[in-house]
Amino acid sequence: MKNNFATVRKVLSRGVPGRVNAGTQQSAGSELLDTSDNLSRRNFLSGLPVAGYSLIVLADRTVDAQTAPSPEEILPRFERIAPPENLRHMDGTERHMTLVDLKTDVLVAGGGMAGVCAAVAAARHGAKVVLVQDRSRLGGNASSEVKMHIVGASCHKGRPGWRESGLLEEFRLDDAVNNPQRCWELWDLLLYDKVVSEPNIILLLESILYAASVRDGRIQEVMVRCDKSEHLYRVKADIFCDCTGDSRLGLEAGAEMRWGREARSEFNESVAPEKADKQTEGNSILFTSRDYQRPMPFKPPAWARRITKEQMIHRPINSWEYGYWWIEWGGELNTIGDNERIRFELLSIVMGVWDYIKNSGQFPEASNYALDWVGMMLGKRESRRLVGDHILTQNELMSGDFEDAVAIGGWPMDEHTPGGFDASDQPPNVNTYIKEVYNIPLRALYSGNVRNLMMAGRNISATHVAFTSTRVMGTCSVMGQAVGTAAALCCKYGLTPRDLYQRKDRLSELQQTLLRDDQTIKGRRNEDADDLARRARITCSAESDDAKASLVTNGYTRDIPDGPINHWAAPLASNGAWIELAWEKPQMIREVQITFDSGFQRELTLTSSDSANKGIVRAAQPETARDYAIFYRKPGLDELVQIAGVTENHQRVKRHHFEPVSAQAIRIHITAANGDQYARIFEVRCYA
Repeated sequence: MKNNFATVRKVLSRGVPGRVNAGTQQSAGSELLDTSDNLSRRNFLSGLPVAGYSLIVLADRTVDAQTAPSPEEILPRFERIAPPENLRHMDGTERHMTLVDLKTDVLVAGGGMAGVCAAVAAARHGAKVVLVQDRSRLGGNASSEVKMHIVGASCHKGRPGWRESGLLEEFRLDDAVNNPQRCWELWDLLLYDKVVSEPNIILLLESILYAASVRDGRIQEVMVRCDKSEHLYRVKADIFCDCTGDSRLGLEAGAEMRWGREARSEFNESVAPEKADKQTEGNSILFTSRDYQRPMPFKPPAWARRITKEQMIHRPINSWEYGYWWIEWGGELNTIGDNERIRFELLSIVMGVWDYIKNSGQFPEASNYALDWVGMMLGKRESRRLVGDHILTQNELMSGDFEDAVAIGGWPMDEHTPGGFDASDQPPNVNTYIKEVYNIPLRALYSGNVRNLMMAGRNISATHVAFTSTRVMGTCSVMGQAVGTAAALCCKYGLTPRDLYQRKDRLSELQQTLLRDDQTIKGRRNEDADDLARRARITCSAESDDAKASLVTNGYTRDIPDGPINHWAAPLASNGAWIELAWEKPQMIREVQITFDSGFQRELTLTSSDSANKGIVRAAQPETARDYAIFYRKPGLDELVQIAGVTENHQRVKRHHFEPVSAQAIRIHITAANGDQYARIFEVRCYA
């Protein structure tokens, strides 16, 4: 959109203070022409040296800034899911329910982290999406109903540098800035905002998918009901994504699935049991408490467990503000059908454990603490797993790779005893450490016998042993992003997910699209032929040690722990630091994408655990560029024209769209980070 006010031109003095290593150059006497309408000019200019600038009034240019949708843009979606009375027709079998027909490209069932990421990814790639969630909020186990912190490949703080990127990183960075107080309901709201802000998504909350119509191995339509609003939805789609955890969509569609633990011999898995069984990992209920600065008595209900010191030998209690994942039960039952029994047993254990903390005399420091929240929704780990064209196994997590890799995992193989809390003579879990992060193949993310069914989350195609690693929500999130992106490409080209795998050109397009969206795929780099930055000559104001300017086009967007550096860094001098990409011949450019440093060496997750929260920055990450501007140089001229500018940035990936310009060079000028004294960039991309 155009702005209608004049902008200002400034003339930059020769050179930028700071060390310049061999191989770098500085442009002399360049002009900076400000044409940005989304930059606070006063704030940005305050970060640049005053000397050497003259002011010249110029006409404005257009800058395409990302804007949040207005209520007027969102409200029409509600008319689609709740038509006016004169357009309603009642269902013939349930005369008080209004039947609504919806046609979409992608149907995502399940609004946990996998489902949210799948829906947002598909929508951002142009697909029309219907997202169905059976709760009033999004996030699943990461929502305020369960309050489980998201973990993944970085293993809390055990594998620094491998925090998930992509959509999950975007969400976490927003949450850290806007929710420093660690409020779970604000995390719920953030996920809701991400979904409703996508114009291509129709969200159906408190709605349950209960039936599917299948013909010739393809899902034709599904039925969804919302008793809150008295609607039945008949949804037709091209691609269906099961992110329900329990595989309810796959169940209704007749997809092949597994339940329980495979025998050790079936896939030659050393940590699998000798004989197959139907046991699973159990469910958990969490609680939080706080210090009220005065004695707070507790009397348990009559049905609470009576907990003894002997039962706690393998379950040490070191703090009680947040607990405890090891309050687990139900793995020897059916974690779906026995839901109510499992809830009762878990609540009885929670009450018993809190009674033990408060009244056993073992923890006098807990005298002033009282419960302020107890979960009522079960945090479920395991139930059905769908079977795809490939079943991921223990040995593949330990070593190997896939040509169709689309996401990473890295949490240990984390086997929980099916007996849960009642198996008090055993440790609650046994971890088998995985030396390196691993890749997850596309073939494990679509059904082998239902041609247009995909899946992401804890129900992917994996053995029980492999599932004990892939089930965690950080990994579920990146699988969701992969599935959503793949679903959008299937719709774009009229392919099934299997076709997408078999068409190697389209498979490569999927992987390169994911990389462009900041998804990490181990061992894969940017090879996008459309990225003009890959052909540019790179110079900068300065470099720091091994953090060379040339690394911003080497194709990798994270530093590898104990391995190579893949970012450029330069000291932020009094007038900042810059990096420039230049071409022998002018290029038409309309988009610049920058990947900044957001501190992957630290953990970043919303948690109620004080120990887990140590070291987490609940604010903008200090390494990330805060204030910066983008300029281009006109062919044959030294003049630099500003085309975009940002203040108060906290995001890792920033895309800038603008009307096409003929550029001999693109310069990114960083004037401030969020606390760090260096400018840091992992990648710059430029597109026509």
